[in-house]
Amino acid sequence: MGDDVSSRPFTREDRQRYRERVQRCLDALGTMLAEDSFSFPRQQMGLEIELNLVDGDCRPAMANAEVLEKIDDPSFTLELGQHNLEVNVPPRELAGDETLDLERELRETLSSADDKAHDAGTSIVMIGVLPTLRQEHFDRRWLSNSPRYAVLNDQILAARGEETVLSMEGSPMPGGTAPERLSSFAESILPEAACTSVQLHLQVAPDDFAAHWNAAQALAGVQVAIAANSPFLLGRALWHETRIPLFLQATDTRTVELKNQGVRPRVWFGERWITSIFDLFEENVRYFPALLPETGDEDPLDVLGAGGTPSLTELRLHNGTVWRWNRPVYDVVDGVPHLRVENRVLPAGPTVLDTMANAAFFYGAQRALTELDRPLWTQMSFHAAEENLYAGSRHGMGAQLYWPGIGWVPPDELVLRRLLPLAHEGLRACGVSDSARERYLGVIEARCLSRRTGSQWQRETVASLEERGADREAALGAMLGRYVELMHSEEPVHTWPVD
Repeated sequence: MGDDVSSRPFTREDRQRYRERVQRCLDALGTMLAEDSFSFPRQQMGLEIELNLVDGDCRPAMANAEVLEKIDDPSFTLELGQHNLEVNVPPRELAGDETLDLERELRETLSSADDKAHDAGTSIVMIGVLPTLRQEHFDRRWLSNSPRYAVLNDQILAARGEETVLSMEGSPMPGGTAPERLSSFAESILPEAACTSVQLHLQVAPDDFAAHWNAAQALAGVQVAIAANSPFLLGRALWHETRIPLFLQATDTRTVELKNQGVRPRVWFGERWITSIFDLFEENVRYFPALLPETGDEDPLDVLGAGGTPSLTELRLHNGTVWRWNRPVYDVVDGVPHLRVENRVLPAGPTVLDTMANAAFFYGAQRALTELDRPLWTQMSFHAAEENLYAGSRHGMGAQLYWPGIGWVPPDELVLRRLLPLAHEGLRACGVSDSARERYLGVIEARCLSRRTGSQWQRETVASLEERGADREAALGAMLGRYVELMHSEEPVHTWPVD
């Protein structure tokens, strides 16, 4: 979301100035795209992982400022809730053994951070939604101590004029028949802090951006179906990837009436295949009012006219308050601009190995889809891709997804028959080493053969504990304790036993 914003009230003049500056940023971006001003010396990847902190009883630990001080590593930053942290992995090439090196470094980084978190009486957990969260953890006082979070909270609630409403229906638990339902509310946006994800970045050339974004959209439903890790919220068994509806509801600025009118949500899949990255930024400007109308001193067109590289500060800030599941990114490093696709559909965890396997599958399948003779998105409606996202999120491996040339198919069958071979081809085309490709896609293959995701393991473990007499709260705590142990074993989740 960019740097800290001021906590002063925004005026009509602020909003008008911001709207004008965002439009100038958009004009500057259009000029840069037309003049091919972007750097693309080699394909680089990067990732961010959002993390949870828990205490010795596996309850949320509101201690991120203290833990961050003990970790003392600029790779770690605050996130929205006081029980959240984020680790940002520096970008690197995708080719060769870089993914193997990244896996080792990431494991070492997280292990070291966890050791230091223990000094504050907490532990770090990679999981999509922390299952031991309670209603009281959504109280505004648990926002992280950063002005931007307080301002964002106030702006979203003011735009909606009502409390945050949480309403969803889940899938039956293993051995059960009736779905569980959640109907709750919060007077803050802290339910968003329950959504902890992995965000995958890939630097792409401007001419290749549209194909990579379209491919990412087509893959979104498959990604969440085979990597779901968020089945519980506020004690209820809900979607296999509850993050997806929860994030939408937690940041929704629309009243019921605006939803009925078809106003677009700020957590957005989109509405069409694109031909340029400009399409996405232009939609953001056209459809969404400012939440944080802060303006800087730079005039982007003046900078561009003088031969410089504009930071496009206002456009980037605005982009950070439209939460697309696949987000366009404009960034400047050492004075050189570049473009990235940011894939945001995946949950955190369960292990570093699972995380790297999910990333490798995405990068490989995405690359292969961009190189098909007939693009997939000419054979598939955009609405079908969106429906796949919600079906995969709700049902996990039990979903039925639509895929051109196959029709309706379970995600495990789709991956094994069609997408896994494509992912192998795509990783080869990216120059990924055979050892890395086989290691990570082997995990995906075994996960699909066993049909065991993090979500499925959590649901089966809680069901087993309840069968032995535990109530839901005790079962969730015990399950999470076992999850943390197995997370550190670094055995992929499809091999985890249900005790």
